[in-house]
Amino acid sequence: MTDSQQAGEPRTVDPSHYREVMGHYPTGVAVVTGTTESGEPVGMVVGTFTSVSLDPPLVSFMPKTTSGTFALMRDAGTFCVNVLAHDQLELCRTMAVPRPGKFDDVAWFPSAYGVPALDGAVAHIHCTLDRVVPAGDHLIVVCRVQDMAVTRPATPLLFFQGGYG
Repeated sequence: MTDSQQAGEPRTVDPSHYREVMGHYPTGVAVVTGTTESGEPVGMVVGTFTSVSLDPPLVSFMPKTTSGTFALMRDAGTFCVNVLAHDQLELCRTMAVPRPGKFDDVAWFPSAYGVPALDGAVAHIHCTLDRVVPAGDHLIVVCRVQDMAVTRPATPLLFFQGGYG
């Protein structure tokens, strides 16, 4: 802390420095899928997915506040978190681009909860919306786990230092 900075005053952190430092922590890559009010499949890639609580079983993911995809699926309130495998980079790239017809060339099946489950994912975590908490330029979406399974015991896809591996 510098002499000119008083205790309790917030520091200004440069966004590019923030990304550089945080990029040294690997994150798993998941695709959150759901449906629109009309039943159309929608999905988005998230790198901020985590377990929250064992009792009750809760998980969370964190879309940007400006996410149009989350806005489409939020009201349906039921999601499938698809943990991608190391060999699903192309699927990740396909699901990362917001566009109509995204699911046309993607292998998936409707889960028992009525949302898309992606073929070949390491795990599927079926959940319902519990609450949404605003957090800066993101939302913390807390979900109650309804069912989950490892569907393909494989190494997950990771994001690290700006790249996938």
